[in-house]
Amino acid sequence: MSTDSTPAPLRERLRSDLTTALKARDRAAASVLRATLAAIENAEAVAVPEPTGPLAVELLPVGVGAAEAERRELTEADVAAIVRGELAEREGAAAEYERLGRDEQAAQLRADAARLAGYLG
Repeated sequence: MSTDSTPAPLRERLRSDLTTALKARDRAAASVLRATLAAIENAEAVAVPEPTGPLAVELLPVGVGAAEAERRELTEADVAAIVRGELAEREGAAAEYERLGRDEQAAQLRADAARLAGYLG
């Protein structure tokens, strides 16, 4: 029996909390968690090189895995940086909404930012 008390990786905590938010029908939490997880997954994407040869159908690869794209491995620090970026984006948007007198939207974005800040410790 292991007594390892290291916290779960940030991405796992976000996914777990998304499941909890969906079960609780917490739309606000689910929305910010989905957006943050999508940003993490987008950061893993590797640019696809432009094709250099002929694009004839008979020359294209087929079969299982032929359309699979490589993914970049993100470190825990990379994931935390993405979460910080999402947090900063919401805070910036909230400031802009406040400047425009849209306090309700600003409050929602600040709540989202606070929710993300909780994951950063």
